Amino acid sequence: MLAETETRTKSVTLVLGGAQSGKSHYAQQLALPFGRVSFIATARWTDAEMRKKIARHRRERPVSWKTVEAPVGLDKAIRCESQQADIVLIDCLTVYVDNVMGAGKKSKGDPKEHIDAVCDAIRDSKAFVIAVSNEVGSGIVPEYRSGRAYRDFLGRLNRKVAEIADRVVLMVAGVPLTIKNTTTNQPESDAGIPRCDADELTPSANGVRKSHFRSKETFK
Repeated sequence: MLAETETRTKSVTLVLGGAQSGKSHYAQQLALPFGRVSFIATARWTDAEMRKKIARHRRERPVSWKTVEAPVGLDKAIRCESQQADIVLIDCLTVYVDNVMGAGKKSKGDPKEHIDAVCDAIRDSKAFVIAVSNEVGSGIVPEYRSGRAYRDFLGRLNRKVAEIADRVVLMVAGVPLTIKNTTTNQPESDAGIPRCDADELTPSANGVRKSHFRSKETFK
């Protein structure tokens, strides 16, 4: 059993959704069973509203979690934190892309370099990874060129992360819908919604799974 655990280095989960869909809360619930959690926050303290939001999010997280601020250089933060954490939770890719686009002229060109760097870091991670991001491709076409560039950048990053992810969950009105799962065949709940169990990510240290987390719960 130990040898099997050692050979399985990690899994990657991508949690997508719109604004206030419950994606951040759901991702945090998935990380709760883990001992050493590194929370990589990409938001900047730009104004009073954002400072208030960041402060609220910090209060909602367990005090035992390590918080690392990485508004840029996300790939470096992932590589560093995955060396010592059991799981790395990235919240979120949406804000990270905005930060990268505003960082300088180099970032306003082809985003492939940034996408590849982040995806390579996730793929090479020694820890389990949960990444949170917004699904922005279903709305209207942005009026301005910069808005379209942002939509395309984030869409490409989401797509690449989804390709390497073992599980992809789409949050709709607080309900998690599993749209990709290569880790195991999950039974469906009574409501016909695929189940999303936190303990699918990893067993606990003594081989006993810690808790169950069902997708038929809703989140605020």
